[in-house]
Amino acid sequence: MTLIPTLALALAAAPAAPAQPAAHSVSVAHPAGAAAAEYRGEIDVRHRQVGSAAPGGRPSTLRCMWTASMEVNRTATTAAGTLAARSFVQDNVASGSRPGWCSANRAAIARDVASRLGDASRHLASAAAADRGVLLADLDRLAQGTPGN
Repeated sequence: MTLIPTLALALAAAPAAPAQPAAHSVSVAHPAGAAAAEYRGEIDVRHRQVGSAAPGGRPSTLRCMWTASMEVNRTATTAAGTLAARSFVQDNVASGSRPGWCSANRAAIARDVASRLGDASRHLASAAAADRGVLLADLDRLAQGTPGN
């Protein structure tokens, strides 16, 4: 009897399959030469089951809380052909909840994520803008011949 709720909670806690990847490119001017940076992002949705199912005649508090994050991978190529790579996560690009079991709401949550997220490339462009300082520091290290962290 306890196997079914335990299995349902384990499935609900598992991350969903990522959505379609987004791409963004920028060109960065640097004293050592221009660099081209390619950003790739994938949406990762995490589910968390909260509340409990109630017996018949009583209201249930069962809800599925979900949060979408963007996993970003950046590859920058300098004029000399040197690569500077970095991976980071932009947390909470969208979030919400649905009544009931997470496992029963996967398709509806995927639609919620798509509608709240809108154009994923907009979030990726925002992540690229926030990464500019780190990218310039990486390019400085490469120009000086110092290995990265």
